[in-house]
Amino acid sequence: MTRLTGRVAIVTGSGRGIGAAVARALAAEGASVVVADLGVQLDGTTENSDPATEVVDAITAAGGTAVASRTDVSDHGQAEELIATTVERFGRLDVLVNAAGILRDRMIFNMDEEEWDAVIRVHLKGAFNTTKFAARHWRETRRPDSRLINFTSVAGLHGAPSQPNYAAAKMGIVGLTLSCANALTKYGVTANCISPGAATRMTDTIPAEVMAKYGVPTRDQDPDSRRRAPENVAAPVVYLASTESGWINGRVLGAQEYRVSMWSTPQIQRQIVGQQPWELDHLFDEMTRAFKPYVEGRSRLDEAG
Repeated sequence: MTRLTGRVAIVTGSGRGIGAAVARALAAEGASVVVADLGVQLDGTTENSDPATEVVDAITAAGGTAVASRTDVSDHGQAEELIATTVERFGRLDVLVNAAGILRDRMIFNMDEEEWDAVIRVHLKGAFNTTKFAARHWRETRRPDSRLINFTSVAGLHGAPSQPNYAAAKMGIVGLTLSCANALTKYGVTANCISPGAATRMTDTIPAEVMAKYGVPTRDQDPDSRRRAPENVAAPVVYLASTESGWINGRVLGAQEYRVSMWSTPQIQRQIVGQQPWELDHLFDEMTRAFKPYVEGRSRLDEAG
């Protein structure tokens, strides 16, 4: 008996890279997997390929169960159809993994409206679209041990300078996930985020100096290592997709190389409290006195590594 036998999972953006590794890993553990990928280029423009079918062929050749879906998750109607056809075919849905995404990198002062909208539409609206209809199914069936797993990114958690659209979308997904964790738990659903680090066509576009800032070697610097393989990200996703992970809800997990990390949730670090409306001179003094030493101390710790 494998860990996910009898479970049904949808993985969006699973035609390549980390999403494909997740789909293969879930199937290897016994899940029936819907490989949902539109087959577009990295910037979201269409190309003549069908990576979803290639992943399905690999899964079935290994003895697993999978079907392909060329779903545009940014389209509300197509997302609804994805959930409906999955339930119709397999009779249930246990796991939704939202990994679909595109890049349109640009500094904030150079970014045009379409570059912003396209990335927000695929990442954030796409996650909303699929989650909405999966959540509706889970509310109606109240199936225990259902799992929502969304992909965020250090680009948002740290604030990548040339990716304001991507960073905003990925932090928006964190907020969406936290909301779902609170809203859906009574229906037997947990919701968590994965912040991945692996060698993919996405990370190949990130400048080496940015990768170095986060301590991540580029493919050229580490061409033969298995440390940055997408399969290293897939392993903790398998855990989250299992029935054994019901204790964890509303958290962000990092998965990079051979490390799995748990991020802290936002919390107050320092606070000043007045007894009446603030007088500006007093507020200026108090904010500098209370907050500045903490911020500068944290900066020194960050620089020291």
